[in-house]
Formats: sequence, structure tokens, C-alpha cells
Amino acid sequence: MFGNDRGGSVKRSKRVVRGPCEQLTVDQLCAELQVARSTFYQWRQVGKAPRCIRLPNGAIRVRRDDLDAWLATLTDAA
Repeated sequence: MFGNDRGGSVKRSKRVVRGPCEQLTVDQLCAELQVARSTFYQWRQVGKAPRCIRLPNGAIRVRRDDLDAWLATLTDAA
């Protein structure tokens, strides 16, 4: 926990961002697209996944606007 001047602890709440700046985790992305994690990673391997961000801790995130743009290209191609 994070200390304060009085010696107590302060809890940080999870901040949920909505809109174009929202960053989805792999689990959130897979749940939204209704695909398995393995499918997402196969798409990444062959260059067919939406643009991803790799965080310093190795976690992957996908920006909401990148996902929406990627989905739009799939719609246009269909």
C-alpha cells in the first residue's frame, strides 16, 4: 500500500478509461471478440491482429481506436 503523512495507508482505486484512449487487455479483447487467447496470439504471429502496445512489464494492450480501425478494415474487406 501507499503511505500517507499520518502513517496510515491509502488504497489506489482502479481507474477505468472509456473511449478512444481506452486500452484493452488481451483477456478483454478476446472476450469482446469471442475468440480464444491462442487465436489472438496466432493472429499476432501472422500479422493479422490489431496494432498492439507492449508495456515495460511485457503485458500487451490494444487501444480501443486501434481495435475499431482494425474491425473496420475487416468489414470493408468482407
